[in-house]
Amino acid sequence: MLAEIVQRTGGPMRVGAAAVSTGISFALIFGTISIAPRAALALPSFAQQTGQPCGRCHNAFPELTAFGRRFKLGGYTLGGGEERALRLAVMGIGGFTHTQAPQVPPPPGFQSNDNVSLEQFSAFYGGKIVENIGAFVQVTYNGIAHNWHWDNVDIRYANRGELFGHDLVFGITAHNNPTVQDVWNTTPAWGHPYVSPGLAPSPAAKTIIEGAFAQAVGGLGAYAFFNDQFYVEVSGYKTLSPKALNTLGIDPTSVPGGLPSVAPYVRVAWERNWDSHSLMLGAFGMVANVAPGFMPGIGTDRFVDLGLDSQYQWEGDNGYLTLRSTFIHEKQNLNSTFAQMGSDNLVNTLNSFKASATVINGKQSNKVGFTAGYFSITGSSDATLYMNNASGFSPNSNGWMGEIFYIPFGLNQSPGWPWWNARIGVQYIYYNKFDGTTLGAKDNNTVFVYLWVAG
Repeated sequence: MLAEIVQRTGGPMRVGAAAVSTGISFALIFGTISIAPRAALALPSFAQQTGQPCGRCHNAFPELTAFGRRFKLGGYTLGGGEERALRLAVMGIGGFTHTQAPQVPPPPGFQSNDNVSLEQFSAFYGGKIVENIGAFVQVTYNGIAHNWHWDNVDIRYANRGELFGHDLVFGITAHNNPTVQDVWNTTPAWGHPYVSPGLAPSPAAKTIIEGAFAQAVGGLGAYAFFNDQFYVEVSGYKTLSPKALNTLGIDPTSVPGGLPSVAPYVRVAWERNWDSHSLMLGAFGMVANVAPGFMPGIGTDRFVDLGLDSQYQWEGDNGYLTLRSTFIHEKQNLNSTFAQMGSDNLVNTLNSFKASATVINGKQSNKVGFTAGYFSITGSSDATLYMNNASGFSPNSNGWMGEIFYIPFGLNQSPGWPWWNARIGVQYIYYNKFDGTTLGAKDNNTVFVYLWVAG
């Protein structure tokens, strides 16, 4: 499979011989993301570039197949279709949101319940830029907050060589959201659920790697995929300035704070593919020293996040099965927050667990899928830190999520291919506990009906 993905990216080269070229590309990519104003989505520009239907890379977008993961690792540069294909695409998500109890107060600009909304509209550049360099760049209009902002960005240099007589894909990634560069649907940026209602309540507590710095950082990393099995990546992150965030449409007050020093991120994974099966076991981690409010003079809090994840996929003659699980443990040394009397404890912990299973019937077209998932957030009690939670002292939440969806086109080319595809779904979120209490937890239960169109 690895050879199939990289066969049009040039012949093998020795790793040492690539050093100068890699270093130049490293500098170019870093410069690009530094001044630039949720695995790759199923973009029509990718389909046109590769000559492949969306279902070749995605079981049900944006979930990646083994082929799709290798397309991303190869820097979005695989050809086979129209060499001069237009690299632009658009996407829109609209939804209807109903919660078990009306929200008081209602979301700004909306009713207390039964809201119809444009969740988001995005424009993309996706695909090959030049030989060995490709990109996934997203700009989004948030229909809930009514603002434009830069969204997920992943710019890659990728090449191929040999190490100890085995294939080696290696590269550099410049991106703006920790884990957006990952190719498995188990890390936070591309983890399930792939779409969520923006007008429904959600648990307040999350580990810092679960989106706290999404689009608020510049990240640079190097990765290698050895023998079509072993993946390793090392990246580092620095926050953009509040002025830059405002320019890019990101509210600085929505970010936990600044990163005075580089926040390192490490990812390792082992993937085995055999017959119609694929199994991945992995681990990842990030260490972030955070200056609350971008004010290093008041000290820093230290967050250490360690995660374990797994993913199993089966591809049958007329359907798919995917099993996913992710566990993240976070240790919080709240030196700055504690000194400012923002927490009762100097040291807290937070744990996040998610597991889900997706079954899809259909492969060529008219794909119908069902997902069932469980989620749990547990952590240290801290009455001051969690004073705004329903319980007033605990971050604990847990519940279930069920979803049924329909995708009209899979491996068949749609009318007007490759210029559109769609996903229509109904999602139900059920809470046993919400923000530390079972009292009123079910008031937050949510029905979300959505239409997701890419074109």
